[in-house]
Amino acid sequence: MSKFKFQPRWKEELVVTGDGGQFILELPMGILSAYLPTEEAWKSKSPDWARNQYSDLKQELEEWCRENNAKFYIFETAGVGIEGKWS
Repeated sequence: MSKFKFQPRWKEELVVTGDGGQFILELPMGILSAYLPTEEAWKSKSPDWARNQYSDLKQELEEWCRENNAKFYIFETAGVGIEGKWS
């Protein structure tokens, strides 16, 4: 059973919804690609409720990317948007 739901948004953003709320990941559309911070960077960028769910998020995001013909990248500098603010 999936913990996360992924919904692309027109601003090249991927809205991620889980039991504890929402956050946004980068989703450039030139070449459809999803960006996730490294696990270490995730600890300081993620919302509190999702902090310990990195491995599940990574696995589900990789699956979403395969199903949607999107590339998947992990970068330390990848942004995470929480309540209208990016880190």
